[in-house]
Formats: sequence, structure tokens, C-alpha cells
Amino acid sequence: MVAESFCQNHQNDDEEEELEAPFILGLQPSALVDNVAHVDLSLLDRIPGERGGSIPVAIEELEHILREVKSNSNSSNDDSSMMKTMAGGSVANTIRGLSSGFGISSGIIGACGDDEQGQLFVNNMSSNGVDLSRLRKKKGHTAQCVCLVDELGNRTMRPCLSNAVKVQAQELLKEDFKGSKWLVLRYAILNLEVIQAAIALAKQEGLLVSLDLASFEMVRNFKQPLLKLLESGNIDLCFANEDEATELLRGEQNADPIAAVEFLAKYCQWAVVTLGSNGCIARHGKEMIRVSAIGESKATDATGAGDLFASGFLYGVVKGLPLEECCKVGTCSGGSVIRSLGGEVTSENWQWMYKQMQFIILHLLSIGTTAIITIYGWFGRPVKAQ
Repeated sequence: MVAESFCQNHQNDDEEEELEAPFILGLQPSALVDNVAHVDLSLLDRIPGERGGSIPVAIEELEHILREVKSNSNSSNDDSSMMKTMAGGSVANTIRGLSSGFGISSGIIGACGDDEQGQLFVNNMSSNGVDLSRLRKKKGHTAQCVCLVDELGNRTMRPCLSNAVKVQAQELLKEDFKGSKWLVLRYAILNLEVIQAAIALAKQEGLLVSLDLASFEMVRNFKQPLLKLLESGNIDLCFANEDEATELLRGEQNADPIAAVEFLAKYCQWAVVTLGSNGCIARHGKEMIRVSAIGESKATDATGAGDLFASGFLYGVVKGLPLEECCKVGTCSGGSVIRSLGGEVTSENWQWMYKQMQFIILHLLSIGTTAIITIYGWFGRPVKAQ
């Protein structure tokens, strides 16, 4: 399968001018398009698998779900039931958030198809400032996912990766990672070979690696390969939500979030367990803290909450903020995406987040840290403490 890079579409006319490598890279082997819609519980009952999780489906099942959702929306006069389509995938959400919300130079490694969904992915990510020079374009289909959001804001995800194009382990190049500082990953057994290859190349180039545990089903069903990844010592930062943390320690006498953070901290420099509306627990070295959520506790849609939390937390880490402030920035950005449908933060909700940042700024001022200067100037629009 012949792959075409998007790099030529993003270079200056002067071909000799070398592009600066993105500070943070995300590996998402298959570009993915999210189809997001509000649905009632009766529709969820007609879909195989547990509510709230993420299990792969075949193309026939995905098309069946899309028809069910369309039928449901056609019978409703509520505009909120209409489906939204956007570039998706956990890593893409995090990378897009870092670029568009925090002004961090970010790029993505992966592949998209030469179809309508592939072009949608490219247009959406490039319009948010994401470097696509490491995204391969291949003949074939782009992956899709149906994200079903219930009345409580919880999401049930059904990705369809079968027959979708993807970047293979042998296609990764040392040059893909050269000059970058971080690699962002999401655990997936189908992508384990390419994940391992990416980690090996990233470590050769001195990158730090962040890993998200993906879903409680992924942890439950493929725990041993995950433990080997952690035990390798190559994962510097690990994110888990409460359900994933419970699965990670299932069978242990103590399987609460604190125990999960302590377990992950044995292998990673930074360990974080997110607790939804209850905030998060994090550990770095000997320091462990718990931070409450910021903003409203009721979510319109929880899709992307963990992904955008990772955007904010990573921003804090790369800017050298204290652990508590890393968590607070994470809860701010995670809180921004749940205010509307889908995993992409709207301009209005970024502005909401910037206002929440005032409290972080005031705290940093109170403790006299020079890290305060890193909070100002996103998009040239400083956040001023009132």
C-alpha cells in the first residue's frame, strides 16, 4: 500500500528551509472520525456491550448504529439530538487541545484514507494548527467511531477500525521523532506492535512518553501486555480514569484510586487517576495530591474529558508548573470540553477555561513562583487576574 505524506502541503516554498519539529507528538495509527449524538437509554439497550465502555465493532454494526441514531434524531424535534461529525480519537483530541487551546507545537503520526472521512480529519486537525507532516495518506477507508451520549452526559463508544488504513510499525522512521520532546500514546492491543516500535524510536531520540489506559475493557482483557509496557520503564507519564484504575488492580486487596496511583508511580515519573466530577489524584516522585474538579459537575457530554485533561496536565508539565497546578490546568481543560457535544473544545468554551485560569494565576502569585509567566499569552490574549 503506497502512502503519501502530508508534509509537502505544509512546507514553505523554500524547500531547503527545515521545519521545526513539533514539541509534542501523538501516535494515532489510524486517523478517526467521530460521529457524536445524544441518545436515550432505550437505544443504548439495543446495542451490544456495556454502557459507558468502548468496544470495537464491524462496519455493518457501525452502519446499523448510525441508522438507529439517525432514525432517533428524525423522530425528535430537539436540535440537540442531531449528530456532529469531527476528527476524533483520544490522541487526536489531546494533540488538538494542546495546539488550539494552549499554543503548544504539536503533531500527529498516523495514517488516513483517501476518502471523505480522511479529508475531514485533515481539514479539522490542520485548521487547529496540528502538524500533519507525519500523517500518511493511503488508499482505503478512514476509521470511524460512534459516540453515544446519554442524558447524564456519559458516553458509550463503538469504534470501527476494521479495514481502516493505519501506519505500520515498519513504516515508522527515526526522523519522525527527531527534535520532539514528548510522545503521547493510547493503549490498544491492536496497535501494540506499532506502539512498541514508536516507544523504541522515541527513546532513542530522548523523548518522554505519555500513555493513556484507553478503557476498562482494554485493561481487563489485555492486562498482561499493559503490565509489560509499564514494567519496561519507558512510560514516563500514565493517565487512567477511575474505572481503568479499578481494573488494573482487580483482585488486589486494595483497589482504590490512591492504590492505583501508587502502583503506577512505581513505574512512571508521573501517575494520574482522574475521578470525573470529583477531580483527580496525581503523584510525582514523593509528592501526591488530590485536586477537586473545576466548574459545573453536570456534563453535557463526557466525550474527550480525559483527553483534554491530558492536554492541560501535559501543558503544566512541559511548562514546569508544580504538580498541583498541573492537575488544576488539567481539570480546567477537561471541564471545558464537557460543556458541549464532542471531543473538540469550542472557542466559547476555551474562553470559559481561560477565565478559570485566573484562580491558578492568583495561587501561583501567592506562592511567588516564577512559573506564572507561562500562564500568560495564549494566542496573544493574556488571562488577567481580577
